[in-house]
Amino acid sequence: MGNRLSRIYTRTGDDGTTGLGDGTRVAKDSPRVEAFGTVDELNSAIGVLLAIPDLPPAVSAALTEVQHELFDLGGELCIPGHRVIAAEHATRLESSLDGFNDALPPLKEFILPGGGPAAAACHMARAIARRAERRVWTLSRSEAVSPEAAKYLNRLSDLLFVLARVLARHERGTEVLWRHDRSKPRT
Repeated sequence: MGNRLSRIYTRTGDDGTTGLGDGTRVAKDSPRVEAFGTVDELNSAIGVLLAIPDLPPAVSAALTEVQHELFDLGGELCIPGHRVIAAEHATRLESSLDGFNDALPPLKEFILPGGGPAAAACHMARAIARRAERRVWTLSRSEAVSPEAAKYLNRLSDLLFVLARVLARHERGTEVLWRHDRSKPRT
């Protein structure tokens, strides 16, 4: 591993640029910085979720592994040409998703983001994962990006949706369902 930062501010970004992992300087709002910055935001949102007490241990374990992989993905996006995320990472997310989803009843309605603090935080992380995926696709239109990066984020947003359902049931016993016609009384 490289040198650790002993001084946090460097002043090198005061001109609106930042350094990539390979030493190249780019604009702070470049598609590459937007992509790995949004992955960092997603990782932070998952950290907020993990800070909520009384999460089911299996959910905590799955999300902790995801945080490590997101850190790897951020590094991959920060160094042009670097590859860390492989097809096996998305496959692992699919297996985890299937395991959590098997215990849930089939969906018949759309679900509103909410259901308790952990479920709501998980929905927020899911929405950020979708944005991170869009940022990776934007980057891929101008620079080479591993297709596994976008695939991983796509599967992760699916996993986060299922985990939000699991957490809503853990916290409140059920999800908050969307009603398209709220003028009619519920039956």
